[in-house]
Amino acid sequence: MSTSRPALPNVEADEQFIRSLRPRTLDECIGQAKVLEGLRISVQAAQERGEPLDHVLLHGPPGLGKTTFANVIAHEMKANIVTTSGPALERGGDLMGVLTNLQAKDVLFIDEIHRLSRAVEEFLYPAMEDFCVNFVIEKGAHARTLRYQLRPFTLVGATTRAGLLSSPLRERFGIFHHLDFFSVEDLVLVVKRSAKILGIEISEDGAASIARRSRGTPRIANRLLRRVRDYAQVRAGGTITADVAVEALAFEGVDDRGLDGLDRDLLRTIATVYSGGPVGIEALAATLNEEAQTLEEVVEPFLLKIAFLTRTPAGRRITPAAVDHLGLTLPERANARGQGDLF
Repeated sequence: MSTSRPALPNVEADEQFIRSLRPRTLDECIGQAKVLEGLRISVQAAQERGEPLDHVLLHGPPGLGKTTFANVIAHEMKANIVTTSGPALERGGDLMGVLTNLQAKDVLFIDEIHRLSRAVEEFLYPAMEDFCVNFVIEKGAHARTLRYQLRPFTLVGATTRAGLLSSPLRERFGIFHHLDFFSVEDLVLVVKRSAKILGIEISEDGAASIARRSRGTPRIANRLLRRVRDYAQVRAGGTITADVAVEALAFEGVDDRGLDGLDRDLLRTIATVYSGGPVGIEALAATLNEEAQTLEEVVEPFLLKIAFLTRTPAGRRITPAAVDHLGLTLPERANARGQGDLF
């Protein structure tokens, strides 16, 4: 089992890079055609009525554009956007401060909304339904509930784990959109658009090479573009061709299916340590010395999408396609443990 790990990206630099490439309008957005069409209808209807857009819940794997869509919604509605996250709102008072400062038709974007505490959720329910908040002053027999009226606003919630949202919170959203992985064709357009903005010379085949290794995710496509740009600048005269892209990404440890070191380590661990599976996520995380949440939210979705991994009631299993891709041979006892349904 390989113990190598790709270098962790500079989060702040990545965020600045991502922000510089984000679309500002629905017309500039690429991919997610069904989501775009639904938002166009909702935005136009709200504008014609002169009302704030209904509350929106965006869910799907990381890097597919949930934050981008929140900013686009605010721009299309000609409104300001206030951004926060579930973990940042620890107490009801934290949310109270945010809500009472919103102006009419503002967009409140809460990332990782599934991580809101129950106490904060309680404040959010009347705010979403009736645009008011209730808070208690004094204690005991003298306790009183005061009602504070808010200006109408739109809440946009983003989550990678919609199943963790409580039913009362989920039911208060009027618009639901699931963001799925991008096609290679759409990612080629993403790469070419970003390259144009950044002034990078790139061939059609070079863009396609990056797109095929981007795990269906625009954020990863843009990050890989930056790495290939650096490689091309130093070793290829600054022009990104297919050969340059392949060389640069191989240097970064990204293979032709977009798998990086952690992906391959996870698959090899299941194959060699656990004989192909099944294995529970906690045991897998402990073996890899990684957080189980990282494996579930960042690594597994793409491996499941390309059928390199399966989830069963007993745990995770590697598939024949992944075994072939990595050139592995499973121990004989894998077949003795009921792998006949996979191999």
